[in-house]
Amino acid sequence: MRVTNNMFPEQLSSQLSILSSRQNRYQSEVATGKRLQSPEDDPAAMRRVLSLQIEAKSITQYRQTMTGLKEEANAALETIKGLKNVSDRAQEIAMRADNTRVNADLQSFASEITQLIQHSVQLANAKYRDDYQFAGTDTSEPPFELQQDADGRITGVVYHGNNSVNQTEIDVQNTITVKVPGVNDTGSGARGLITDSRSGADFIKHLIDLQNHLLSGDIKAIADADRSNLGKDEENLLFHTAANAAMQARLDALSSLASERGTNVQNSVSDEVDADLATTMVQLSQAQYAYQAALQTGSVLLTKSLLDYLR
Repeated sequence: MRVTNNMFPEQLSSQLSILSSRQNRYQSEVATGKRLQSPEDDPAAMRRVLSLQIEAKSITQYRQTMTGLKEEANAALETIKGLKNVSDRAQEIAMRADNTRVNADLQSFASEITQLIQHSVQLANAKYRDDYQFAGTDTSEPPFELQQDADGRITGVVYHGNNSVNQTEIDVQNTITVKVPGVNDTGSGARGLITDSRSGADFIKHLIDLQNHLLSGDIKAIADADRSNLGKDEENLLFHTAANAAMQARLDALSSLASERGTNVQNSVSDEVDADLATTMVQLSQAQYAYQAALQTGSVLLTKSLLDYLR
């Protein structure tokens, strides 16, 4: 093969360019601590990193969702606790009324129960952010509305919500709901907070019954029916308290698992992206040495002529 006079300078220039590029890459890795600067550095690794980053974003979103659900569940629990306090006081009045024969005392008890009814409806119409919590999926208006007669006496309650609840995705193919319908008289689905046909709970109606029996002085009805009915309401509220606690425990466990998984994903990304600084420093030193050697060798060869080799 014929070697022309300009082949060596061209090869030297090409080699110096390669070595310079290698130095720049290693210097960038040392400065940034990152092995991958662009997709062409390692296309296969970059694909793995992009996939891991998508998974990391998904995990972050799921964790944020679970945090929001936990806050909503805590808000619901406060309402349930408030209703339980009403239930405790109503049962106490029902027990005390059994031994009361003074009509004025019964009227006073009835007045207090009326206030407890109003308070219960206020609690059951609680909102979380912009949605009514216990209206099922129809969250745009207050679910419970009290009815009164011409004298202003509470006679009943109307439910404007439904018994459906939305499920929220907290992981791939894994959903949960923190929603509780106020009323469910279908015998299936999510259990109602105020009224549920399976448990016999009908809290506000039972409070209204107690109010009416106190007003009429019907002690027998209070003993035979109201106390038993209020007991069913209490059991239903205890069920919802336990269900809420279990659901929050599940959210805590899943959030912890998601946090661990997120850490593992980030570690995997680091394994792919981060540079091994000790190794990179050695490689940089080798590249710098090779570059300097090429310069020196090229300088010597380019200054020699053919006569130098014939001497």
